[in-house]
Amino acid sequence: MWTDSHCHLDALEFDADRPAVVASARAAGVGLMVLPAVELANFEAVRSLAHEHGFAYALGIHPLYVDRAEDEHLDRLQEALQTLRGDPRLVAVGEIGLDHFVPGLDRTRQERFYLAQLKLARAAGLPVILHVRRSADSLLKGLRRIGVAGGIAHAFNGSAVQAGQFIERGFALGFGGTVTFERALQIRRLAATLPARALVLETDAPDIPPHWLYRTAAERAAGLVARNAPAELPRIGATFAALRGWSLDETATITSANVLTALPRLAGLALFREAVAGGPINGVLHGD
Repeated sequence: MWTDSHCHLDALEFDADRPAVVASARAAGVGLMVLPAVELANFEAVRSLAHEHGFAYALGIHPLYVDRAEDEHLDRLQEALQTLRGDPRLVAVGEIGLDHFVPGLDRTRQERFYLAQLKLARAAGLPVILHVRRSADSLLKGLRRIGVAGGIAHAFNGSAVQAGQFIERGFALGFGGTVTFERALQIRRLAATLPARALVLETDAPDIPPHWLYRTAAERAAGLVARNAPAELPRIGATFAALRGWSLDETATITSANVLTALPRLAGLALFREAVAGGPINGVLHGD
């Protein structure tokens, strides 16, 4: 079974054909997705989709959304984590973090929301799913101040030294469509050389399309779509397998097991336990 450790299935891009997107992913062998929230407004959407389709979810406020978030949304997040603490499909606080790439963002507000959400995750005993975009050192600084129960550094694009520091703190590192680009030398080098225990796969669908879906600005202006989808994960995994020298089965098994280590509450889902152990992925997908 393949596990997509980061997929925004609730995104508007999937509104027209979401059931077909899920069916295609399952047909491709993707048995589980982790659906992170990005703001208060989609907390219920990711929770509902996770229960409808037998997936898992996380709740948090994304750094690209903090400028339009109210301070009281942090209180609402705390309330949701408390109310849903018994839900086995709630596996992390996320997507949270820092974005130092997009211009014009309020970095002070980002950091305040990031640190506040680390505290909420620690209080809830949950790992975190981190947005890492030219911000690895700042994220690590926060983790040194406020320790949490590990998690996943999503779409990791830092250095080998930074990768090692995340791994030391119990984090897995997420790799997705970017690894399929031959010019992504640093990311491909990390994918090939980091400890096997630290690697998880993701699509970030509908974002970060692999090279076979990529569209130039001119192509996008002409109406060509570059929507990524969770069904692309096995093909991304094939690129990853070639970099590691693994078989496809090894890649699916190792990376899925690593998601379980990073997000331990997944162990409460019978389907996930069965699939990681080599059991069937087709059949009952809704039971806990």
